[in-house]
Amino acid sequence: MTTVVITGLGATTPLGGDLESTWAGMLAGRSGVRLITEAWVDELPVKFAATAMVDPGDVIPRVQARRLDRSTQMAMIAAKEAWEDAGFSWEGDNDLDPERVAVSLASGIGGLHSLLGNWDLQRDKGARRVSPFTIPMLMANAPAANVGLSVHAKAGVHAPVSACASSNEAISLGLDMIRLGRADLVVVGGCEATIHPLPIAAFAQMHALSRRNDDPEGASRPWDRGRDGFVMGEGAAVMVIETLESALARGAKIYGTIAGAGITADSHDMVQPDPSGAGQSTAMLKALKDSGLAASDIRHVNAHGTSTPQGDMTEAGSIRTALGAATDNVVVTSTKSMTGHLLGGAGALETIATTLALYHRRIPPTINLVDPEPDLPIDVAANVARDLPEGDLAAINNSFGFGGHNVAIAVTNQNVTR
Repeated sequence: MTTVVITGLGATTPLGGDLESTWAGMLAGRSGVRLITEAWVDELPVKFAATAMVDPGDVIPRVQARRLDRSTQMAMIAAKEAWEDAGFSWEGDNDLDPERVAVSLASGIGGLHSLLGNWDLQRDKGARRVSPFTIPMLMANAPAANVGLSVHAKAGVHAPVSACASSNEAISLGLDMIRLGRADLVVVGGCEATIHPLPIAAFAQMHALSRRNDDPEGASRPWDRGRDGFVMGEGAAVMVIETLESALARGAKIYGTIAGAGITADSHDMVQPDPSGAGQSTAMLKALKDSGLAASDIRHVNAHGTSTPQGDMTEAGSIRTALGAATDNVVVTSTKSMTGHLLGGAGALETIATTLALYHRRIPPTINLVDPEPDLPIDVAANVARDLPEGDLAAINNSFGFGGHNVAIAVTNQNVTR
């Protein structure tokens, strides 16, 4: 089977405007959650979110930004960083066959700011004020399409949509494309930008969001008995993946290997996970089988861990079910405790965090875990980063989405070059 390695990483998140600052913030256990300062928040029951540390409008040139939704702006920033990190030029020519380059980049909701912003313009000032770029901005495939244009991808440009599992599904699709010989290099990842009064009100009406308005930084608290919902986040995370052969041929830095993926569906409920966790554990088992790994090879799990009352305990049980006795040697964390929930961009950011945890042998903590659930069947890196041992290591990142989507990605530190 073709070996697929990771050669470029990029991100813009609530912890930083690039990957380096984001990773440093994770290891330090810093919260990216903050009060929303816009006046519209006054009428909402939830007044905080994990907003981007660096506004994309301050990075993307003004003329270009006017034609891109906020979600696409973030995707372009993260993709540019990942592309250049992989050793390519964003602006110039690269020694690549465009027929062998693809993009698989997801958004769970799409260009919500463009859609609702232009509706407001039409309602208040008339149809002639609607931007002619509205449709290309609001399409769910706009981030993937714009990145595809920038890297001249002709092997395919895809935008999987499966709610909060979207970007891990995008990574899985990119992995399959390379294994099936449809591409040699794929830009994979995801983005989301939905910190806006409507989705915040809607999620609040579902009682899905934390309401710790007096303690925003402490609001995302996976596996803590005081958790009361997730925290909305925004940002983008992108990886460049390619065949090991091509990476070695061009002397690329290799962060690790995408070893396998597992995908299932609960077929249980539109928003609640199956309380048995069967679909989640099966996704992890499929990822192990696909990668040729045993449960005993796994030393770390970056969990979906959203800080919801039911979801956290269901996932803890599913990890124990999938890995069995080997769970005792596995350190689990949820970086959502710091970044909030990036929805369609969450899986990509957390797969990057999983990759870097193996690369640096350092697991970011789950912050705000001060009163753990009793009899928690997993070992969580509570509040302090944990070291990983030397040697070959493997890890899993989980992403689960509304609609019952479950995706597990297995990564290893094999084939690493520095």
